[in-house]
Amino acid sequence: MSRNEAFDIELINRIKAGDTLAFKDLVNAYKDVSLTLACSVLKDNDLAQDAVQTAFIKVYEKLNAFRQDSKFSTWLYRIVINTAYNLLKKQKNHQQIDVLSNLSVETDGKSETKALTEQEQKKFINLALNRIKADEALILRLFYLYEHTILEIREITGFSKSKIKVDLHRGRKNMELKLQKMLGNEIRQLL
Repeated sequence: MSRNEAFDIELINRIKAGDTLAFKDLVNAYKDVSLTLACSVLKDNDLAQDAVQTAFIKVYEKLNAFRQDSKFSTWLYRIVINTAYNLLKKQKNHQQIDVLSNLSVETDGKSETKALTEQEQKKFINLALNRIKADEALILRLFYLYEHTILEIREITGFSKSKIKVDLHRGRKNMELKLQKMLGNEIRQLL
């Protein structure tokens, strides 16, 4: 059991014993990753924050159902992702969302000689992730950013092993195409 897993178990036991500050610590430990995962699905920061808040409420309400034979983070991320997909379905039923309309990047080709800063690189990577399919973006983030294995991603998402591998492949290709459109020759700095 890793240090993080032991810390999670300790927090969970404190929460079950009625320690509300322990839940705050648990939320603080996982809110950033949870928000990133929800943003991967929803492509909207405000909606993602709503999804994460709802997911943490579900976690609190169902904490007694958590079996400690698996990692807490896997269980939590599954709840966050499912909550985000449910919110996305509700949004699509109420209105048609054009995800790409809020994301436009103007490139005039004049900055090809200027190197991209690390902050700019992250910005373009996030823009590209927001322009590919939600499943592909989610799997790319879980695999590369959070360094989960394919088996862990399967547990978190419920996707089959083959779907994960296909989405990793397609996601990388689609990311490259999106980055090529946005950056032209500067893409070499990111790849």
